Amino acid sequence: MPNLLFPNNTQFWYETLRSMSHIAYGGADFGEVVSTAERITDGDYGSWYTEWVATADRVSAEAEKALAAGHKVSARDGFLRASNYYRSAEFFLHGHPCDRRHDHAYDRSIACFRSAAALYTSPRIEPVEIPYEGTTLPGYLYRADTTGAPRPTLIMHSGFDGTAEELHFSGALAAVERGYTVLTFDGPGQPGPRHHQDLVFRPDWENVITPVVDFAETLPEVDNSRIALLGSSMGGILAPRAAAFEHRLAAVIAVDGVYDLGQISVRNIPGDRKAAEHLLRSESAPELDAAYEQIIAKDATARWAINHGMYVMGVDTPRAFSASYLDYTLADGIAEKIQCPTLVCDAAEDEFFKGQPEQLYDHLTCPRTLMVFTAEEGAGAHCHPGAMRLALARIYDWLDDTLNTSASNSNSNSNSNSA
Repeated sequence: MPNLLFPNNTQFWYETLRSMSHIAYGGADFGEVVSTAERITDGDYGSWYTEWVATADRVSAEAEKALAAGHKVSARDGFLRASNYYRSAEFFLHGHPCDRRHDHAYDRSIACFRSAAALYTSPRIEPVEIPYEGTTLPGYLYRADTTGAPRPTLIMHSGFDGTAEELHFSGALAAVERGYTVLTFDGPGQPGPRHHQDLVFRPDWENVITPVVDFAETLPEVDNSRIALLGSSMGGILAPRAAAFEHRLAAVIAVDGVYDLGQISVRNIPGDRKAAEHLLRSESAPELDAAYEQIIAKDATARWAINHGMYVMGVDTPRAFSASYLDYTLADGIAEKIQCPTLVCDAAEDEFFKGQPEQLYDHLTCPRTLMVFTAEEGAGAHCHPGAMRLALARIYDWLDDTLNTSASNSNSNSNSNSA
């Protein structure tokens, strides 16, 4: 999709397109996004924050007025948009250390989303706390109706930088419209646990998903025989990793598929993979450290990714962040351990993980589908922000067909807690 607002900055344009994509499910308005973007100084993180917060403050204030006047639908819609704008505002402020303003915008995003969630009557959206290793993970339970009947269930999480709240616009609402019970959450390294519990990413994501599935199985609205998992962006490696070891899952969806993050870390380092890994993990590598500083200075996308990466991985140098990526892989037979039907999505113009969906697909031995989205469809960018309804329709049609087929050999009321 043409870069219309930030022609010299692909990262600013992608994040603007990301906000536009949420128009489809009530997370933005076109004019609000464009007018905000036009006020932003290209490449200036402070300007990005200031202008998005200004828009979010204005929209949330209007929502408060609507709520006070008894206009609940208008208030709900305003809170949803404000939540998304506050999320965008703090996006570029992470690093080592973080800009101190990032917590304010994040907390406002959560507050606005929860205000909106409380105003929904259909679906019902309930904040939940999922038990996890002596603490909890924040999330939301979406109920398709009030009967309490067990339904096919979709567990959703984002990846490197998305929030559980953003999943409302990029899949949760679309799934519950189709009759699914939906459970969204933030895991370690993702915004809620990183902001407030100091939890950083971990590569053994099955140890995150297993307690989430345990929690889901306690809910009467969940059909335990039809629990699927969707991971987006970096979640495209985390969710398949979990499915390789958590075999209660009936299906897994990678939007988009990722096979080995270590390939990104080593691709610009001379020598073979083993030598590059040794250099990344070395106690001292001053020439490589200097190279990272040059990349940060020249490449806007790398600048953001490295700074955010240090934050979410809990490390203090660009090289340490790159080294951490080496542990996130489905190689060495891990992908082959996945047993459930797997959908691997692929964006034809993905600037982050080009070629990796095909690698994941090629290594799968389970029932598998590769679903390619193109620029001609408006869906060629990473995670398809230009064509959200098109992408979700195809993804959920696959899930409908897969879970209905898998359920034919089981009792659809198999949830032991449904009585």
